[in-house]
Amino acid sequence: MRVATKFYIFDPMRTLDKLFQRNTPRWIIFFIDMGICLFSVVLAYLVRFNFSIPHSEITAFPLVFGLILLIRAFSFYFSKTYQGIVKFTSSKDAQRIFIVISIGSIIFCVIDFISYYFINKKFPIPFSIIIIDYMATTFLMISLRVMFKALYLELTNPNKDKRSVIIFGAGESGIITKRTLDRDAGTKYKVLAFIDDDTKKQNKKLEGVSIYGIETLDELLQHNNVSNLIISVQNLSPTRKQRIVDICLNHNVKVLNVPPVTNWINGELSFKQIKKVQIEELLEREPIQLDKDDIQKQLSGKVILVTGAAGSIGSEIVRQLIRFNPKKIIMLDQAESPLYDMEMELFDKYEGLAYEVVMGDIRNKERMENVFQTFKPEIVFHSAAYKHVPMMENNPSESVLTNVLGTKIIADLSVEYKVEKFVMVSTDKAVNPTNVMGASKRIAEIYTQSLNKKSSTSEGALSSFGGNADGITSKGAEKAPSEGATTKFITTRFGNVLGSSGSVIPRFRQQIETGGPITITHPDITRYFMTIPEACQLVLEAGAMGKGGEIFIFDMGNSVKIYDLAVKMIKLSGLVLDKDIRIIYTGLRPGEKLFEELLADHENTLPTHHKQILIAKVKEYDFETISTSISELILLFEKQNNNSIVKKMKELVPEFKSNNSVYVELD
Repeated sequence: MRVATKFYIFDPMRTLDKLFQRNTPRWIIFFIDMGICLFSVVLAYLVRFNFSIPHSEITAFPLVFGLILLIRAFSFYFSKTYQGIVKFTSSKDAQRIFIVISIGSIIFCVIDFISYYFINKKFPIPFSIIIIDYMATTFLMISLRVMFKALYLELTNPNKDKRSVIIFGAGESGIITKRTLDRDAGTKYKVLAFIDDDTKKQNKKLEGVSIYGIETLDELLQHNNVSNLIISVQNLSPTRKQRIVDICLNHNVKVLNVPPVTNWINGELSFKQIKKVQIEELLEREPIQLDKDDIQKQLSGKVILVTGAAGSIGSEIVRQLIRFNPKKIIMLDQAESPLYDMEMELFDKYEGLAYEVVMGDIRNKERMENVFQTFKPEIVFHSAAYKHVPMMENNPSESVLTNVLGTKIIADLSVEYKVEKFVMVSTDKAVNPTNVMGASKRIAEIYTQSLNKKSSTSEGALSSFGGNADGITSKGAEKAPSEGATTKFITTRFGNVLGSSGSVIPRFRQQIETGGPITITHPDITRYFMTIPEACQLVLEAGAMGKGGEIFIFDMGNSVKIYDLAVKMIKLSGLVLDKDIRIIYTGLRPGEKLFEELLADHENTLPTHHKQILIAKVKEYDFETISTSISELILLFEKQNNNSIVKKMKELVPEFKSNNSVYVELD
């Protein structure tokens, strides 16, 4: 019968690796530390006496050694220096060891003074021994821990398995980023190089890593297998970041961002906090310079009503308003859950802020009148609206009811209750509209602009629908005029905002996460983009500078091709187009434009003191005429005949020409 024989080959590296996977027991670390202390005392005596210790000193060893080791043992026990996990030794551990050893050595000095001045005029521990022992013990205890940690990192994360990264920024944040990578063994990264714009740092080394200029980045990526570039600079301009990302994406290198210091956990950066660069960051522009003094003067101490306060724009307007110390903010919306989320955000972040949360529909005149009567707002920011083009194309009556009637109700009440300023958030889709949504917003613009002209040239005769809860009556009854109406109506017009509900970017992101395909309506379609904070800052600036009747348009920068946007998002996700994910074309949706515009054909602009804000010169309408026509449009809601509603909208807005829609036949 043959007996199977097993042969075991001793692999020291494998054995060490297994050893490092377990945490060393605390008692072993304690005795190792005590052994270091004993070695340090012996070394101190050898160095002090040139390796020839006198017999008189040797006879004092039991007292000296016993005293030193006893004090060290007690200090280690009470400070718990032995409880740290050695393979994860940090600067905090080294700092604690330094403090504990220093305190122990100070105690030795105190014992020497007490012995000399109060006992037998002798120093039991020579001061030279104390100094040498102090330096040796501190050095050995810290360096051995660091060596153990370095050995652990090397065994558990060998260089051959590491992926090369480049850090942009050789400042303090760059150093912290490198140390974070070194500390976190699970990341399997090694820093290949630093990139920095400072010519004084270039061609030098930082913690053993070479520093290069930005002009060498393309060559570095070309000749090295780099997986990631980490941007550690916090104040990098959008143009600069765009250039860096473009270079990296050309070489299929992922780009990561170090978060602001305020987001670090307990003041320490974790690798998991380093996130991928988002497409929104690449569409940002230089920070907007606001006339904060003028805005402060307009908003400070005022009661401000924000309609649509739970939406993307409305909620950001609320956040921006907080900076200017309003007396109270009234947040109005009909969306229950988003409004509750906004309330919780203010409760958590802005203690002491005066605000009211109001559930209500701007189409309900009685409810809105109660809001104005109760809170008496002095400034109104009107951002509530239906804005999704395909939805409104299929539901034109709802578009009229919200975007036209809702705006009319809020505008009329603003005059009646003597609101100082009414700032309406409009859209670039109101320019030469090709869809119902854009046309409804243009009608709202026309009404508020003509209302401003009416209220500024008379003591106020303003029509306002009374009657049922929706503010609609078959007779279109008018209320008595308000005396002394001086409300200034201001319109702001801008394009798509990044990250807003229904925006193309969240949709693309969702499609990428689910493996695609990414759907684009047309290969040549373009859009203007602006970040939500940027748009809302300009709304506040325009509201502050407005004298009444203006339509302000914002500098949206260059239009962006949606196809290029999708390709960049795919690359930022580390995927390859037509290999990992596809792009397919679905055709233009009803009412959708191929190119958005900010000005109509017959409009021109006037500059303002702010280079990113222009005043659109548009056709003016007679209030009485337009008010009658709008009343007729609103009354068509009762009939629920889409063709009749859209036909009337086209009469009100002659430039409204439907595109890719069933309403083309009405043009």
